[in-house]
Amino acid sequence: MFFVQGFSSTVIVPRIPELVKQVDANLVTWGTTIGLAGLGSLLPLMFTNRLVARFGTRPIIRIAAALIAVCLAAIPWSTSIWMYLVIQVFQVMVFSAYNISINSASVMLQKKMKRTIVGSMHAGWSIGAASSAAISGLMVGLPFKLHIGAVAILCFVAFQLAGRKLLEPSVDGHKSETARQEKVSWLKTPKFVWLLTLGLFCGVWPEIVMIDWSALFSKNVMNLEPAMSALPYTVFTGAMIIGRISIDRITKKFHISEMSKWGGIAGSILLFAGIIVGPLVATVDATLGLVVLCVFWGLAGLGVGPQVPSFFTAGGYVMGLSTAQVLSRMSMVNTFIMLSAKFFMGALAQFDMQVAFMFPATTLMVAGIISAFVVKKAKSNEKEVLTAFPPTAPIVIVEK
Repeated sequence: MFFVQGFSSTVIVPRIPELVKQVDANLVTWGTTIGLAGLGSLLPLMFTNRLVARFGTRPIIRIAAALIAVCLAAIPWSTSIWMYLVIQVFQVMVFSAYNISINSASVMLQKKMKRTIVGSMHAGWSIGAASSAAISGLMVGLPFKLHIGAVAILCFVAFQLAGRKLLEPSVDGHKSETARQEKVSWLKTPKFVWLLTLGLFCGVWPEIVMIDWSALFSKNVMNLEPAMSALPYTVFTGAMIIGRISIDRITKKFHISEMSKWGGIAGSILLFAGIIVGPLVATVDATLGLVVLCVFWGLAGLGVGPQVPSFFTAGGYVMGLSTAQVLSRMSMVNTFIMLSAKFFMGALAQFDMQVAFMFPATTLMVAGIISAFVVKKAKSNEKEVLTAFPPTAPIVIVEK
């Protein structure tokens, strides 16, 4: 399910320059539009955790997945920036409900297994995103509607087939999560949740920028052909895959937030290096410049890999709140931050694309610094939650 979500999320990356031209938008308008579309995620954040508490994760995930495929198929039919905005708002809404449900299911499963698996789940997303961007880069010669429409149909079928294998609501753990949650108002939300929220934004922002802007960076700064414009993003995401797949093994010796700390600090430096050195070398040799950019961004991707899994994992161990509650609140506030950030990114990109890309490089450094504080608190919270709610529910027996 994570794989197909990732695949559907990035299929239009190589087509973004074409889409911007099709809807007749400049970079400021484009940045404003994708920023406003983020408002669509707010409504599901108000009720998705309640739906999870009542029905479990599987039915919500499957319904949202079907709607994601429908929205994807509609994007190439956009003939104006307003039409694209409407489609994007609805797509972001269903992605929001999907994300809360699928990540809640993953964290709850992680608690049952008593080992870190969220990294592998997010690696599945990255694998889907990287393969989609790479394949789409090779398919830019096809008609826009045919390309995206075919992918949307494949994603719909894959979503529904995989969704049948998700844990049933009776055993997914949402009932025990509901039993331990308390009625904590937003004003009384633990400060640790807001720290995780800021860290989540700082860690995920480089990923978002790569999805929305990497193709434009390749075209406008590196002067790459459309077929090559997705390559830097593909390398970046491929490195994230390696970083996330490695989480399970590395966390046997180091806490996941420790990985996030050093990954954020090192990744920030490498992202900066790619932004500056890549275009500089490209002025002498375009191919060598592309190689340099891919090397730096690939290494930076390793550092970005553990960011989102680490903050989501920490969100599953907050006393008095269920996983869905914490993730909903984190996502709600993160949406407002993201909205402002996208406006700012659009303005910076209109001024200077290289300067704009220094923004995500900076937030990645901040994510690493926040992780240094989170790691100590997270270890304590995990022990408290795991011992505060002993398994007293009926035991499920599986007979062959």
